[in-house]
Amino acid sequence: MTKMLIVEPNKCTGCRGCETACSTFREGESNLYKSRIRVIRFPEELFSYPLVCQQCETPLCALPCPTAALRKNEKTGLVDFFKDKCVGCKLCITACPVGAIALVDGFPAKCDLCGGDPACTRLCEPRAISLGAPESIVDGRNLLLAEKIRATFLK
Repeated sequence: MTKMLIVEPNKCTGCRGCETACSTFREGESNLYKSRIRVIRFPEELFSYPLVCQQCETPLCALPCPTAALRKNEKTGLVDFFKDKCVGCKLCITACPVGAIALVDGFPAKCDLCGGDPACTRLCEPRAISLGAPESIVDGRNLLLAEKIRATFLK
């Protein structure tokens, strides 16, 4: 079964603990610039949104890659990144429709769900990020996000 990070922005406090957990787990250091997750903050609205790879069904980030360093894994549903094949052209960063590919030490870096136990979900105290099936999003969380976005745009 395909899993992905499910974000509930109404629970996010903007603490950036998820970014710290990610960079520490993936890079061995607490460095927000080396995180594969980004918390986008809107201070005027007191709104924060953890931006994560959506593991797209058709990964647009992989399409322009000249070396096939990004590929959809049909078994796991993840978009896998193979750094040894990457030439550092950064076309995937430009092509990602949600801006979820980071640049770490000159190379693209994206969420791989930490091998099935994402560090960000373990450290997120308000439980704004969880691991789940994409189908679980339709239980009303999308309506909550749409309402928040609508309110923000109508201000």
